[in-house]
Amino acid sequence: MNDTATGTRDSAERVLAGLGELRPELHRLYRTLHAAPELSMQEHGTARLIESHLERLGVPTFRSATTGVVGVLENGPGPVVAFRADTDALPVAERTGLDYASTATGTLPDGTETAVMHACGHDTHTAALLTSATLLANARESWAGTVVLIFQPGEETAAGAAGMIADGLWDRAPRPEVLLGQHVGPGAAGSIRYRSGISTSIADSWRVTAYGRGSHGSQPHTAVDPIVQVAHTITRIQSITAREVDPLDSAVVTIGRMAGGTKENVIPDSAMFTLNVRTLDQAQRERVLAALRRVISAEAAASGAPEPEITELSTFPALVNDETVTDRTMSSLREFRDGGDVEPGQLLMGSEDFGLLGDAIEVPYCYWFIGGNDPERQERAEADGTAATDLPANHSPLFAPVMEPTLSRMVEAAVVGMLTFLRTA
Repeated sequence: MNDTATGTRDSAERVLAGLGELRPELHRLYRTLHAAPELSMQEHGTARLIESHLERLGVPTFRSATTGVVGVLENGPGPVVAFRADTDALPVAERTGLDYASTATGTLPDGTETAVMHACGHDTHTAALLTSATLLANARESWAGTVVLIFQPGEETAAGAAGMIADGLWDRAPRPEVLLGQHVGPGAAGSIRYRSGISTSIADSWRVTAYGRGSHGSQPHTAVDPIVQVAHTITRIQSITAREVDPLDSAVVTIGRMAGGTKENVIPDSAMFTLNVRTLDQAQRERVLAALRRVISAEAAASGAPEPEITELSTFPALVNDETVTDRTMSSLREFRDGGDVEPGQLLMGSEDFGLLGDAIEVPYCYWFIGGNDPERQERAEADGTAATDLPANHSPLFAPVMEPTLSRMVEAAVVGMLTFLRTA
């Protein structure tokens, strides 16, 4: 392995010398991906685009979990490094006004038709990793080893990493010595934030269906109204984090959807809502989930209604960066950037399934976050104290990272990160 950040920098400069020439193709890739988003585990067109790109590089690929693509870029004896990019989009209607904005639609698992948007930036992740693969393939004299390129579907639903593992990912791909990844988000374009140890939260999502007895809207005494029951339940749920979680701890409960009924004068016999829970340790998770079950059941009893049905939709584990791998990666990035904007960041209540890929084979990993906002706009908003309200966050219909320097910095970070652990010349 390369033992010094300086050695990594020298090799990275040679590999990245071709980035200027590739930048128009990087932008084209990003625009193409952004304009054609696909829902989780439905990334068929995206998978074909990835395969086509890697095929032109002479990189063999295989499918995993149907729409996942894995490329194995071999370049002689040396360490094996894996890098993951996620590929799925969200059921969000884009309102960015970009000339390459998405007008795509898709179908959710329950049959609902929806607009689709790359509202979480996975298009930048995919474009950056494909471009990084191109640069490494074109500069084989500067490094040796094997790079496992993981284009993972279904991150938004926590189905992708688990699906690839179940589909034998690590039986078919070389076992890496380290796993790396990155995510675009708030912050000045190109700035890097990271944490050793726990970096993102545990997340649980449920669908709750409340049952009652339907009737005419003019005869509520003959009904058991599930909409009133759901309304009381949602209101009461808010008291869990406000009154049952230690103020020095962190937990978030969000109600993302509620639905019930078909007409204003018809009391339905069922209603539903979905919730999302974020916690930072297993004990806190179990306490909050138990409190949710208690409140949901008690409100049904108070309404004289049957026990609601709880369906678990997804679970994300905490993401825990390896301290040694993180220190080495970030040292290389600082060296490459002459200090640059590479700093420890806050613990995030967002969630990721990235860590499952490493945990499945007990391989250490590092995952960092890279800013995508226009630097001047970011600076103004921070000075005005309006960054949280004026700068669209991930999952917003207005989320649109500036292409540059965001994309180029993401390519640089991926290349430098991988070369930190490959054999360099």
